[in-house]
Amino acid sequence: MNDAQNEAAIDWGPFSRPLFDGPEARALSRVGVVDVGSNSVRLVVFDGAARSPAYFYNEKIMCALGAGLSETGRLNPLGRVRALSAIRRFAALADGMGISPLTAVATAAVREAEDGREFCAEVQRETGVKLWVIDGREEARLSAQGVLLGWPGSYGLVCDIGGSSMELADLADGKVGNRVSSPLGPLKLQGVKGGRKGLKAHIRTVIADLHRQMGYETGKRLFLVGGSWRAIARVDMERRGYPLTVLHEYRMSSRQVTATADYIGASDLEELRGRISVSNDRMSLLPIAVLVLRELVKTFRPKDIALSSYGIREGMLYEQMPKALRDSDPLIEACRFAEAKDARLPGFGRIMYEFVSPLFRSADWQKQRIIKAACLLHDVSWRAHPDYRAELTFDNSTRANLGGLKHGERVFMGLALLHRYSNKREGTRFEPLFKLLDDRELRQAEVLGKAMRLGAMLWLNADEQPGQLVWRPKKRQLELRLTEHARPLYGEVAEARYMALAAALDATATVRIG
Repeated sequence: MNDAQNEAAIDWGPFSRPLFDGPEARALSRVGVVDVGSNSVRLVVFDGAARSPAYFYNEKIMCALGAGLSETGRLNPLGRVRALSAIRRFAALADGMGISPLTAVATAAVREAEDGREFCAEVQRETGVKLWVIDGREEARLSAQGVLLGWPGSYGLVCDIGGSSMELADLADGKVGNRVSSPLGPLKLQGVKGGRKGLKAHIRTVIADLHRQMGYETGKRLFLVGGSWRAIARVDMERRGYPLTVLHEYRMSSRQVTATADYIGASDLEELRGRISVSNDRMSLLPIAVLVLRELVKTFRPKDIALSSYGIREGMLYEQMPKALRDSDPLIEACRFAEAKDARLPGFGRIMYEFVSPLFRSADWQKQRIIKAACLLHDVSWRAHPDYRAELTFDNSTRANLGGLKHGERVFMGLALLHRYSNKREGTRFEPLFKLLDDRELRQAEVLGKAMRLGAMLWLNADEQPGQLVWRPKKRQLELRLTEHARPLYGEVAEARYMALAAALDATATVRIG
């Protein structure tokens, strides 16, 4: 190990150095992409921590370019007008943000329509935006890369559904493998003859063929990408009374998909639409989309199903990343960025992590990274009013757009940060979310929060460890060892916080100075 590597290991341990402040990452700090789909046209401007996308701007216009394409072979005339207007607006916004030219791709509707080239030429002439028309395999690859942005090293099957097509891509060892495209978009399926029976038969035939083409083994994770899948997940949340309405990393089982399909079939769609806040255009396609998902799950038999809010647009961002940035942890990089931007003492999160680590020696690597993330975020909300800091930190953790974070992990981190500012969690509006954790995880989150609450009192600088916790779990003994330099910091408030931590551990507490 050379000197630079050794210094990095000392500073950051198993998490390596932050990459967001490197020149290659800074080059990605603001990137604008346009996705011209069969159903919608969207502009996303990514900003900030390049490894975990921060959405500086996000706007979607439902244009239905692909409506009627199966019958006419041409783009929907009204959709063309709306899409051109949307892209003109997006180009003007990009100029105002100083991020021109935009990277823009068009998918199934434009590539299949006989007037697709004409539309692209019109867009470039009227707006200056060049549309890159990608084929189905490239669409599948970019969508799968979007999944990798949130889940480095993922394995399983990525299924991206648009208005006019549905793509599948295999992921193994964090790489995109075999991929195929199909005409199973809900807009296109509207033109299938033979009523509901004919539609179901057509879907069954196409999915069986996709299964053969993919040569797919059952029992893998299924990642769902696309607006129709997100709408179905919203319905599943509503049906289950699920307490956290964050779609990214929401999990469903095959049985839940079946139950939700039946629920949709028995519901008044307009009444249901009002409850889940889905657009009229999206809701009208839901009964078709759920038939596709039901058959997909029946045929591929995944071990579990995960929603990904990251897709083709995030895949375009991933495309521009150097390998070192791709391989980094999206959660840790985002939290480092937040600490550097908002904490009073950037760098103290590392000291805090070293301080609390003795309490979690037996935690696996997945839990360790959540503890690391919480420590990095422990002081980023200091500007909030003291009466609301606990609530704000919980909200930020559970609802922030962060990759690489399961729902239970969101709640664990949020609860730990809540306890960073408050001894008690009872009586808060967040209590329904605590059901996503078991009793052991609730206790661990409380211990972490109270340890950070104590550590925040021992604030010297970002390079000095003021004290050390020694934890003997079998004897239930906790010891706080302070340096002589830190002696003045251990006053009445710090002592009260130390006693609260010991109580959470059900431990006897001692202090040693010097």
